[in-house]
Amino acid sequence: MTDEGGARRGSGSGGGGGFSRGSGNGFNLNWDGAWQVQTEISDIGWSAEFAIPFRTIRYPDREDQVWGMNFQRNIRRRNETAYWAPLPRQYNLYRVSLAGQLTGVRAPAGFTGNLQVTPYVVGEMATREREPSLGVQGFGDYGADLKYSVTPGLTLDGTWRTDFAQVEVDEQQINLDRFNLFFPEKRPFFLENAGAFSVANQSSGRNLGQTELFFSRRIGIQDGAQIPIMGGARMSGKVTDSTTVGFLNMQTEQVGTGVNTANNFSVARLRRDLPNRSSIGGLFVNRQGTGSLALGDDYNRTYAFDGRWGIGENGMVQGYMARTETPGRDGRDHAVSVTSQYSSEAWRLGAGYQENGEDFNPEVGYLRRWGGFRKVDFSVYNTTRPDDNPVKYQELTPHMTYTRFWNLDGIMETTFVHLHYDGQFEDSSRAGVSYDIRQEYVFEDFTVSGLTVPAGRWDFEELTYSYSSNRSAPFSAGIRATTAGFFNGNIVTIRPSINARYGETFNLSLSYSRNDIDLPSGSTITNLSSIDIGYNFSPRLYAQTLLQHNDSADLWAVNFRVGWLQDANTGLFFVYNETDGLGDFIPSYAGRSVILKYSYLFDVLD
Repeated sequence: MTDEGGARRGSGSGGGGGFSRGSGNGFNLNWDGAWQVQTEISDIGWSAEFAIPFRTIRYPDREDQVWGMNFQRNIRRRNETAYWAPLPRQYNLYRVSLAGQLTGVRAPAGFTGNLQVTPYVVGEMATREREPSLGVQGFGDYGADLKYSVTPGLTLDGTWRTDFAQVEVDEQQINLDRFNLFFPEKRPFFLENAGAFSVANQSSGRNLGQTELFFSRRIGIQDGAQIPIMGGARMSGKVTDSTTVGFLNMQTEQVGTGVNTANNFSVARLRRDLPNRSSIGGLFVNRQGTGSLALGDDYNRTYAFDGRWGIGENGMVQGYMARTETPGRDGRDHAVSVTSQYSSEAWRLGAGYQENGEDFNPEVGYLRRWGGFRKVDFSVYNTTRPDDNPVKYQELTPHMTYTRFWNLDGIMETTFVHLHYDGQFEDSSRAGVSYDIRQEYVFEDFTVSGLTVPAGRWDFEELTYSYSSNRSAPFSAGIRATTAGFFNGNIVTIRPSINARYGETFNLSLSYSRNDIDLPSGSTITNLSSIDIGYNFSPRLYAQTLLQHNDSADLWAVNFRVGWLQDANTGLFFVYNETDGLGDFIPSYAGRSVILKYSYLFDVLD
């Protein structure tokens, strides 16, 4: 909950005038169950009341109900986080073993099931920049989603002719390296119960070489453009108090003639919880080409076994072993990862090892760094709250991380040493300075914003200064500046940002990134600007716009959305999209579109 003042009513949704966020480690920040909420400020202070129907949640089928539960309240005006069940400061809301107990719950006796059907209709008028001769084209479609409670803890979700027209677009990024960029999942169908499919995977150092064995964005999206999804189903949840299962099957359509084959995606996940935050589990992922264009060997499979072991209250060791099966790639197709962490109030320590074979190829996953490698990393974080100091620090958080990659021939590819001194002042502003040492061995020439970086070994340093004012204030600003070596040249980066809000009705975010790159092959300046504005006319009616300009890719884009919400992120949505390629590169989705979509939730068994 966020204390922003004022009285209001609302309903559950993944939209709203605030800015949506994707899922991380299986934690969904945009849960779209059916619920109601009312807040007010009275003589006793600020309070909130939530009404969540029993059919919206999952619980054991027994008369004696004792629920583990915790609540987090963010009090913005005091920059304070409060919990219903107190937690030591090294933990967060994820530490469910320390949750409070809610007793005396009178849940409906016996399992009666829950069936919800959500049909939709959508209309679109569009022009394509690549095909201006076609003029304005009209499209119409319809489909439906289904949700059925198989057992109190197990849910079947079905989708037919899936549509994500109302989902927020991706934020532009500039790639200053030779590795893949990461864009988070934002589509509600894949965000829901994402934790059932997540595999133990953490990096104790910088997030280099990130590996996701299953990444749902590979389904129905390619090169930023949508691939039509014919339909699919997901069964997920708990079959016992300690056993979680997840089964997913999705079918996409063929696009064009010889462009994209149709594909069937299957995912199976099983996890058994053990005492003290421990668990063991397995994962199977399969992509199979289907339709007239598919060949007999058009498939890719991933097999994995993972586990974690809680040591006392503060220690954790976790990892996985995986391999892939791809026709034509019969070499080292394995991956192994193990990480350990220790967390106390003052110290957080971590160490890890990861190895990917050169033929490890999870096509329905994500690899930041392709090709075989071995990686070691470790980190040390400290948190102190000095009583008396002349600088008026409220909290100091110095830390250091070390990450090193080798290829499978033992040649160093990347070394990254990060030293960071950061602190928060008594007025809740933050300031920090970091010093980085990098070594990069480039085996093949690559380009950054049109400039060539030649093969070779490059050693360079980075110095970064950062400052941000109190983010809980109605107006806040920050800046991050870096001067650094850059392979065989230099780079200066400046990233200012501004955030503003007015109560619970208005949010504004402005960000700008400028990279001044100087290499022997030439010089260039890249600029990436974005403006994100959200306005809530009421808890059920919002408007949001995202305007972006990326001169490195010669693109500018605008996404404008108006939503009139009903239950569980259904309702009426108006969406305007425009993307223009300003140079020779024109993406397939560039053009202009106006979309109108309506969906309605039918609670069949209510």
